[in-house]
Amino acid sequence: MLGLMQDQPLLISALMDHAERHHGTTELVSRRVEGDIHRYTYKDLAARSKQLANALDHAGLKQSDRVASIAWNGYRHMELYFGVSGSGRVMHTINPRMHPTQITWVMNHAEDQVVCFDTTFLPIVQAIHAKCPTVKHWVALCDADKLPSDSGVPGLLSYETWIGAESADYTWPTFDENLAAGLCYTSGTTGDPKGALYSHRSTVLHAYGAALPDTVGLSASDSVLPVVPMFHVNAWGIPYAAALSGCKLVFPGPAMDGKSIYELMEAERVTFAAGVPTIWQMLLSHVQNNNLHFSTLKRTIIGGSALPLSMQVAFEKDYGVTAVHAWSMTETSPLGTAAQLKNSQLGLPDEQKHQILNTQGRAVFGVDMKIVGDDGKDRPWDGKSFGDLWVRGPWVASAYFKREGSPLKTDEHGRKWFPTGDVATIDHDGFMRITDRSKDVIKSGGEWISSIDIENIAVSHPAVAIAACIGIPHPKWDERPIVVVVKKPGKEVTKEEILALYPGKLAKWQIPDDVVFVKEIPLGATGKIQKRKLREELKDYKLPEL
Repeated sequence: MLGLMQDQPLLISALMDHAERHHGTTELVSRRVEGDIHRYTYKDLAARSKQLANALDHAGLKQSDRVASIAWNGYRHMELYFGVSGSGRVMHTINPRMHPTQITWVMNHAEDQVVCFDTTFLPIVQAIHAKCPTVKHWVALCDADKLPSDSGVPGLLSYETWIGAESADYTWPTFDENLAAGLCYTSGTTGDPKGALYSHRSTVLHAYGAALPDTVGLSASDSVLPVVPMFHVNAWGIPYAAALSGCKLVFPGPAMDGKSIYELMEAERVTFAAGVPTIWQMLLSHVQNNNLHFSTLKRTIIGGSALPLSMQVAFEKDYGVTAVHAWSMTETSPLGTAAQLKNSQLGLPDEQKHQILNTQGRAVFGVDMKIVGDDGKDRPWDGKSFGDLWVRGPWVASAYFKREGSPLKTDEHGRKWFPTGDVATIDHDGFMRITDRSKDVIKSGGEWISSIDIENIAVSHPAVAIAACIGIPHPKWDERPIVVVVKKPGKEVTKEEILALYPGKLAKWQIPDDVVFVKEIPLGATGKIQKRKLREELKDYKLPEL
């Protein structure tokens, strides 16, 4: 017997309708590429998204055709999110930090029909437009008078002229909720980038999951600043969760330095923000160096790479801001876990609470996870046993766009799981801790060493800007860890001072054998450390004789 409930598809356009109808006067504030501050409401967003949908209809785009963006966080980019997907096309966000050859590759692989870009990225477009034969329209996200006259891009359109000629009278189409809605490519650190193709159903369910109190926890009373880029896994789903909850949105545009972010937070009374550790390190440095405080900021979610414990403690102890550590990946839409205490843990000493909160956290409802050994069998949830992290759920990828075969693994019960490539532990309360990427695991004397723990301890030194731990071949122990360090500008620290941080925090055999100081550490398009490239750069390095 089936239930007697209405059968309405979960569509992204429904999020826009909800925001317009129930939160129509709530503001969206954007710092524009032009340098000024732009303000409008969800009602305005809905109208302009419908104008865009009409423009796509008149441009002849069919259902599931791809529309690409190369853009900062801002109101026009938000209009693309809803106007493209809401009208049945696929929103393809492109990371401008990728190499132009990779950008060309993903555009051609996606067969993008329209590309909308902020004018700051015109040099990228100039370099690639002739190599992208499927693109019918190049659209600069600007007013007509800001359109570059000598762009060298044939037929370049002004976004405002393009949608300005269209009516806001538009009825969102209804279709299968499993229709593709968004496309994001991995950064392609090994081989060509891989495309994660999200559906309307997965995106709406992910928005529900992100809005839960123990994850992002958005509310109509919040003022939210997504510093995480909208070209990076849909800004962790915040644009969709914001429409669902009706919160105020504040977009930083291209100004991503600590001073600009702080001033925008204060001016717009931001209560919640999201971003990667490197951004928050800049923000903390600005606040600390100028003896400032946060007037309204209450919490932030930090992901993309490991959150240094020292940063988490500084936010809480010095500024009264809760820093929530989360884990995500492109293939999980991206939210997988978030670190929030359970009721039974509230009375623990601060040091124990911080250790729990510095894990990647507990699974969000909608995501299941487990760790498995080399034999494919489940490892125990004891907080000590390591294993390959597998996940599954309604917003977890089952395959890659236009790639043969499935990445999924089948367990002994016949269930399908996505292997994340991460190595992790899970404790008896369900808190997961990433210890390494499987390809970066350091095995010394048959035992695993967590490079992330070594890196976090090094970064706790006030003179360290960034640290990376890699394994170096050893004739007796197979591998030994070293820590590669970049100093903060104007700061000094010695090898001995770094190594002195480890006794008492790690077992003696886990302490790195050496500290190597470099001017910079290679980072990928999403800001993650490229350890493969780092190992190549240090291929001639020899461990000291101890």
